[in-house]
Amino acid sequence: MNSINLSLVVKPKVPNAYLCRTKKHGMKEVRVRFAPSPTGPLHIGGVRTALYNYLFARKYNGKFLLRIEDTDQTRYVPGAEDYIIESLKWCGITYDEGVGIDGPHAPYRQSERKELYRQYADQLVKEGHAYYAFDTPEALEEMRERLKARGVATPQYDAFTRLEMTNSLTLGEAECTSRIVSGEPYVIRILIPENEEILVNDLIRGEVSVHSSRLDDKVLFKSDGMPTYHLANIVDDHLMEISHVIRGEEWLPSAPLHVLLYKYLGWEPPQFAHLPLLLKPDGNGKLSKRDGDRLGFPVFPLRWTDPVSGEVSSGYRESGYLPQAFINMLALLGWNPGTEQEVFSMDELVELFSIERVGKSGSKFDPEKAKWFNHHYLSMLDIASVAVLLGDLLKEKGLSATEEYIQQVVALTKERAVLIPDLYEQSWFFFKEPDSYDDKVVQKFWKPETPALLGKIADLLKQTVDFSAESLETTIKSFIHDNGLGMGQVMNTLRLVLVGGSFGPGVAAIIALLGREETLKRISRAPEVIQ
Repeated sequence: MNSINLSLVVKPKVPNAYLCRTKKHGMKEVRVRFAPSPTGPLHIGGVRTALYNYLFARKYNGKFLLRIEDTDQTRYVPGAEDYIIESLKWCGITYDEGVGIDGPHAPYRQSERKELYRQYADQLVKEGHAYYAFDTPEALEEMRERLKARGVATPQYDAFTRLEMTNSLTLGEAECTSRIVSGEPYVIRILIPENEEILVNDLIRGEVSVHSSRLDDKVLFKSDGMPTYHLANIVDDHLMEISHVIRGEEWLPSAPLHVLLYKYLGWEPPQFAHLPLLLKPDGNGKLSKRDGDRLGFPVFPLRWTDPVSGEVSSGYRESGYLPQAFINMLALLGWNPGTEQEVFSMDELVELFSIERVGKSGSKFDPEKAKWFNHHYLSMLDIASVAVLLGDLLKEKGLSATEEYIQQVVALTKERAVLIPDLYEQSWFFFKEPDSYDDKVVQKFWKPETPALLGKIADLLKQTVDFSAESLETTIKSFIHDNGLGMGQVMNTLRLVLVGGSFGPGVAAIIALLGREETLKRISRAPEVIQ
């Protein structure tokens, strides 16, 4: 898509209470849509667009639609549509009408609506706002090279070049008709006016003014009988009664063209709001999959396997993020609640969300902040809920335990987990004994006299009646004190033989939960393996 230098004149923004135009005695229903193309996995920037549309619709008791814009069949990727739907479902972003949910404006796939678009393309031609173009790919390339030779920085098919090309503006009516009847391939292009200032009213950016000389005569209808995004998008938004188009900043250069199409078709345009970009962590450029691969974080909501190359891209769900943490993080990338509050439920986001508090500038993505949110939400879950998550991880590893035991483990370890897989990484030793020991910890704490020391501790534990964590803590500390030993030496050695390294909760708590038999077994085995 060609970039356009937009000259902005910012006017006062419209208060939220007046965003919806009046209709009869009430307010016009808010109807918004998320309209992705099934050309690959859904980027988190797309999820944010869907989220903002969803929040806006819910705030004003409106409708949120999902429309699949698959007019470009050459870029269609199998599985991408299902991926989009599953992603929204995981995020808790539900839609009222759309693919899979019947509604008054079905069907919601553009490929199933293609018969609708031709009549509007023909109407534009008939009324002099569009024209037929028969140029071959070679002729288009020749035109671009010719313009480059003249010093034109951005060669395009526009008001200055269209009269040098093969189209219904330069051909006689009879020849044009003859070419069409004979089956010669052609496209339909919009006729951009030569000298006109086009205004786009944007709820985020104010009034955007673009001179028509900056625009090219975009193709509206392709030679394969399918509309381009520009025409199909406008027709569908009108027929589906979309009141607000909330979409990414990358579509702002297309907005003047869309405003013209609404004007030429005699329709009232929706209100536009173009969201700021999601930027790389360093702020230099748009966030991409390459950034995630390079820095080790997902840029897609779910794992994606490319159907052609087989390349697997990580997703937030599979990486161990909770959907509510993911949504909370995304909501604040571009929208400012106006307070110091950072943690919001979906209901709170709906209540507080407003277009006025969406910024114009891009928002830097912070992968560490994403982890912070997940840690917060994970720690807020009750023990039973976290135990279910850990239980699922155990099943994947071929391990099992009673529900009560898993909950006891969770009570000791959940605060240490940032992502869901951390629940297992922080607690696996409660479900199986270590099969190896950290070399660095062994070198630091394992001494020639350690086996004998462990033997004395084993005898002590055999005689201990009260095996609660509190009692064990007192018993072990008394043993250390009475024998003139170092607290760090004994506790770290015990931790090593119990978990295989220098991690985990308190040693006494580990022993209490493992129980006498398992603890003595590990104390006995470690010297044999380490020696």
